[in-house]
Amino acid sequence: MAASNFIDHIRLCARSGAGGGGSAHLRREKHVPKGGPDGGDGGSGGNILLEGNEQLWTLLHLRYQKHVIAGHGESGAGSGKTGAHGKDIILKVPLGTVAKSADTGQIITEVTEHGEQKVLLAGGRGGLGNIHFKSATNQTPRYAQPGEPGKEQWVTLELKLLADVGLVGFPNAGKSTLLSVLSAAKPEIADYPFTTLVPNLGVIPYRDHQSFVMADIPGIIEGAAQGKGLGLRFLRHIERNSVLLFTIPSDSRDIAEEYRILLAELEQYSPELLDKKRLIAITKSDLLDQELQHEIAADLSLPVPYVFISSSTNSGLEALKDQIWRALQ
Repeated sequence: MAASNFIDHIRLCARSGAGGGGSAHLRREKHVPKGGPDGGDGGSGGNILLEGNEQLWTLLHLRYQKHVIAGHGESGAGSGKTGAHGKDIILKVPLGTVAKSADTGQIITEVTEHGEQKVLLAGGRGGLGNIHFKSATNQTPRYAQPGEPGKEQWVTLELKLLADVGLVGFPNAGKSTLLSVLSAAKPEIADYPFTTLVPNLGVIPYRDHQSFVMADIPGIIEGAAQGKGLGLRFLRHIERNSVLLFTIPSDSRDIAEEYRILLAELEQYSPELLDKKRLIAITKSDLLDQELQHEIAADLSLPVPYVFISSSTNSGLEALKDQIWRALQ
């Protein structure tokens, strides 16, 4: 997924359709001189809908669609005929898309399942025809109800990737390499920070033809919750992960302190993230011999399960997948 093609935040103006007016028609036939009211109702205005599509991974296809306008409902007619409904506009979006008011930031709706449709902006109701206003004291009402106007609102669509496991770590901690070894994903890998500029997803095969989805989130730096580095731009993708896998290289000065800093950034962004299950993968363990690895393990004081792994030698990867699977269950 090229960086230029990964769009996870767009802003657009949505306008739903106005409802059609009811008809004030009076029945007029050759042998029925006083037929009374027979005006039909107006059609409802078109809705703006969001529909989940599991084949989409980005909002790129909506990037240049700044205005979305639904059709207006048509007016009612004589003989009790209801006006046609306005044409709905359906926006297909990736699973995990959240719609918010651009002005207040309030969540309007969110889409998490394939084929699921949610109303982003409802169309106006059609007006009632004069047939509804006939009474014993008003036999021939010559008025009808107008249709409701449509609504117009600037909205933002944000994508929060749906994955079972989210990789959390500082830049160049081995997250992309781990994802590439465990799955068929091909993220960009290099020995400099911020190689990963967009989230990458990979399907990890497990025993008995089972699998889980892992997301490589761009590296966090201290102060990310305040917007430093890539900051808030990608922290939201961690919100929908079931398990957080912290990746800390074995040559880190202080593994426990690095974990604490990462955890503090997540807590500042959203305290609810601390409720998620957490695991630690100590990467690049091929740099350690067995004796040094045992010494580090003896000195470590970590509150969550951890495993030493090496993506280059594949050591510890099966144990890591076992721990992830247990956490997911």
